[in-house]
Amino acid sequence: MNTTDLTQTPIAADGRFEVQLQKSGQILQISKDQSILKALQDAGHDVPFSCSEGICGTCLTNVVAGTPDHWDSYLTPEEQAANTQMLICCSRSQTASLVLDL
Repeated sequence: MNTTDLTQTPIAADGRFEVQLQKSGQILQISKDQSILKALQDAGHDVPFSCSEGICGTCLTNVVAGTPDHWDSYLTPEEQAANTQMLICCSRSQTASLVLDL
């Protein structure tokens, strides 16, 4: 199954999903108890963040494909419904794969 198919497939029952970084093509596996931000940091990526609680908007990231599961209180309901941006410090995925503009 390719990444395009996974951006349309619901998230795994165990809460795992993958994040593909559009600029490098790198794919990171995100566990149910790990944030996207933490996975990026663990993989050596220096991404901006501040509060790590979805309040400040510092880690706002564009979504290329997939459907975020918004856990933040920064984006408006309309912005969340558009699914074009997400806060990677706290939000997760509703689909098996997200492609981010990173």
